[in-house]
Amino acid sequence: MAQSFVQSKLKPSKVTMFEKPTCPFCVRAKGVLTKYNFKDGHLEIIDICKLDFMSSLQQYFKQSTGESTVPRIYIGEKCIGGCSDLVPLENSGELEKALQSIGALSD
Repeated sequence: MAQSFVQSKLKPSKVTMFEKPTCPFCVRAKGVLTKYNFKDGHLEIIDICKLDFMSSLQQYFKQSTGESTVPRIYIGEKCIGGCSDLVPLENSGELEKALQSIGALSD
């Protein structure tokens, strides 16, 4: 169930972030992402605390990405990691390039 749920949320031109709203790393990552002018529907932030299969979801993250922690951030269908991976991408300018390359940003 966890794998099919995650896969159903990933799209080539979309950024998907799985979070727990009280997690400080999730709050920071959400702050980074929401600075950008995304096209409607091209940024989805999913609160995993509301899901009754949260623990199996985190087990799936561990199996598929090597980490069970949140945030888990996907640019297109590729997991880039968490907040500690996102911030350096933003600081280097690579994040904006990646978002543009998948067509997620408004002109």
